[in-house]
Amino acid sequence: MFDIGFGELLLIAVVALVVLGPERLPGAARTVGTLLRRLRNGWESVRAEVEREIEAEEMKRNLKEAQEHIRRTSEQAKDTVREGADRVREAADAMKGQPLREDDDPERPAEQSAAADASPKPDDTARAASGEERRDER
Repeated sequence: MFDIGFGELLLIAVVALVVLGPERLPGAARTVGTLLRRLRNGWESVRAEVEREIEAEEMKRNLKEAQEHIRRTSEQAKDTVREGADRVREAADAMKGQPLREDDDPERPAEQSAAADASPKPDDTARAASGEERRDER
């Protein structure tokens, strides 16, 4: 706090001894010590209170940032779900009125489906063997 050296303290003690005298100097020293202790304790309590307030403000700021991050993430998730639902709805609308084909069976593995598509149908094999050509029916 103050930049007071040993020599300066000794000078203050000698002046106090001359001014107050040897009978009142110990009581005055106790009073000054008590006042300095109260001043120091008061300063420490003010400093601690300011630090608590700063910490509380920092916590509030962090909480507000976290809430904003959660809100943004929630909005992004809602938008993603809405987009997915719209895509599913569009696909369902596109499929309305279309009959299900035999090869559209969801229970059937993809390998079997590909093998079934690649193998010739018995009807096609008989036509090819007899030399019959397929005609498009209009």
